[in-house]
Amino acid sequence: MFSSIAPLARLNPFYAPHFQLVQDGVRKRPEPVEAPTTRRSLAAASAAEDYSCEYGSLKFYALCGFGGVLSCGLTHTAVVPLDLVKCRMQVDPQKYKSIFNGFSVTVKEDGVRGLAKGWAPTFIGYSMQGLCKFGFYEVFKILYGNMLGEENAYLWRTSLYLAASASAEFFADIALAPMEAAKVRIQTQPGYANTLRQAVPKMFGEEGIWAFYKGVAPLWMRQIPYTMMKFACFERTVEALYKYVVPKPRSECSKGEQLVVTFIAGYIAGVFCAIVSHPADSVVSVLNKEKGSSASQVLMRLGFRGVWKGLFARIIMIGTLTALQWFIYDSVKVYFRLPRPPPPEMPESLKKKLGLTQ
Repeated sequence: MFSSIAPLARLNPFYAPHFQLVQDGVRKRPEPVEAPTTRRSLAAASAAEDYSCEYGSLKFYALCGFGGVLSCGLTHTAVVPLDLVKCRMQVDPQKYKSIFNGFSVTVKEDGVRGLAKGWAPTFIGYSMQGLCKFGFYEVFKILYGNMLGEENAYLWRTSLYLAASASAEFFADIALAPMEAAKVRIQTQPGYANTLRQAVPKMFGEEGIWAFYKGVAPLWMRQIPYTMMKFACFERTVEALYKYVVPKPRSECSKGEQLVVTFIAGYIAGVFCAIVSHPADSVVSVLNKEKGSSASQVLMRLGFRGVWKGLFARIIMIGTLTALQWFIYDSVKVYFRLPRPPPPEMPESLKKKLGLTQ
């Protein structure tokens, strides 16, 4: 049984494997430790045999990326009407004074179908972003965890989440930028283009390839803090919920109960995400509408109050969005029987150093 779970345990940065490598390449067990085996570790060991792949394998990363495609692509497309009104409030606050007023004006001018403007670039762009965001997050979390070592990965786990998510989002925004630029043009410039097929050649003809990537730096400003908060806050909230709220260990919770915890933690993380990333989101919306403006010029013109326009709409949108994304992503992991490490626990070696065990 030990040989079957050794590869999984060794790759998991939050679990203390009771194996070590010696020079001749033979894996040996060290001297038995005095700490008793917990019920949770026994459950994890028995469940390991039911996984469809190893933690950290190419199949694991690929399926995590697929989960990201579904979680980001579907959810962002579902809230396109709210996103459209939010963007219009940011670029024209005199005309679109509030959420309800924005919906009313949009329906009056464009009809109900007008609320779906920009759905195609939203779906394509955020599917690509989700692929990179969730897939690379798992890659960097394992990579950085292995670089830190077992004890440091536990002690510095919040920093680990922040670094892994920031690294993943850097690449995710490069994938998102072209479609985000097209989406904002369609949604905020009446008469410019009604579909993605109309917008792309027109943008390229006017400004070349730069039209699709001039917003990547503001995207980094908006999305990297957002994603760092999204992942770090979610991971620590899940840990806190199981520690202080849920009356039993995760290993004893049903899959449905675990997904409820995932949804609650995701919504809490989403509220903080919206607040952290909203000023940069306002800059991106205005920048992609205007020609020849820079991010710093837009920021100075909007001022402190201007960058917070549409915050309430964004909190509703991002809170719901983030909760659903984590719910869908975790559901994909459950469906494909991917390894889902439990909340991190202090390694036995660290407990001994701190004098917490005999």
